[in-house]
Amino acid sequence: MSATGNKASLTAYVSGRVQGVFFRMFVLKEARALGLTGRVRNLPDGRVEVNAEGERAKLEQLVQKLHQGPPGAIVESVNTEWGEYLHEYDDFQIDYR
Repeated sequence: MSATGNKASLTAYVSGRVQGVFFRMFVLKEARALGLTGRVRNLPDGRVEVNAEGERAKLEQLVQKLHQGPPGAIVESVNTEWGEYLHEYDDFQIDYR
């Protein structure tokens, strides 16, 4: 198995009441605590997009956290797309674009 054999990338789209409830800051703290890299941002359609990379088991833990969300959030769905680990990020950040 290669050095990146247990690593992966994740794109998750979180729907529900997930903007204006500190969801991005929640994701930032959870991802950093898990040692993941990537970014989180609000989308114009009201969803939150999460791009993360790291150990697959840690990414799966993040997905569980996304289903919970912070207090005040109402998560209706989390759609995930898995991919190869590409080392696109050096840390985890909120993308304010």
